[in-house]
Amino acid sequence: MPTPKALYYHKRGEILVKNLKSRHFDAWYCENREEALKKALELIPEGATVSWGGAMSAQQIGLMDAVNNGPYKTIDRDKCQTAEEREQAAKNALFCDVYLTGANGLSLDGQMVNIDGTGNRVAATIYGPKTVLVIAGMNKVMDDLDAAMQRARTVAAPLNQMRFLRDNPCTVTGTCADCKSETCICNQIVITRHCRPAGRIKFILVGEDLGL
Repeated sequence: MPTPKALYYHKRGEILVKNLKSRHFDAWYCENREEALKKALELIPEGATVSWGGAMSAQQIGLMDAVNNGPYKTIDRDKCQTAEEREQAAKNALFCDVYLTGANGLSLDGQMVNIDGTGNRVAATIYGPKTVLVIAGMNKVMDDLDAAMQRARTVAAPLNQMRFLRDNPCTVTGTCADCKSETCICNQIVITRHCRPAGRIKFILVGEDLGL
């Protein structure tokens, strides 16, 4: 018997899939991370060049391990030895076949909010890679765009700063101070409200809590 939370996520997932498709995104709902991994691998052709940025949810479902050990070419910044190599890898990722990413917030009407520090993740989402594959737990889904934006600013960003162990105001207080710190990661805030060309951005929604 599904739990109340699983039922809640499933119902909201059905609504969100419909609304994402109305905005010309491709979208699927998966009950758990195992189903999500299977669906993601169905969408990545053998031999494809795959890269990613800020994709903790993709990592949690096992997708990074699968592509690193599968019949794909990967551009993995974590394997780089120097800052210069990491920077070049981020630029090379703009030309990959499939780019994996997550969402800092999603509105139930089908809009995505992402916040970025250097901009490589949102840049690739907007333009460059042939396909963008977004893995998102249903904990990222808010009722409207304002709430999705608030989640990105006041939940995802402070948690990510704490993950990076940076001494920013939000890591001290736990709330956004709209800071201008040198190590601020809220430098680009992007709302993706429509997909052009149609189907380039694909969402796999997972009925679990994933990411930050």
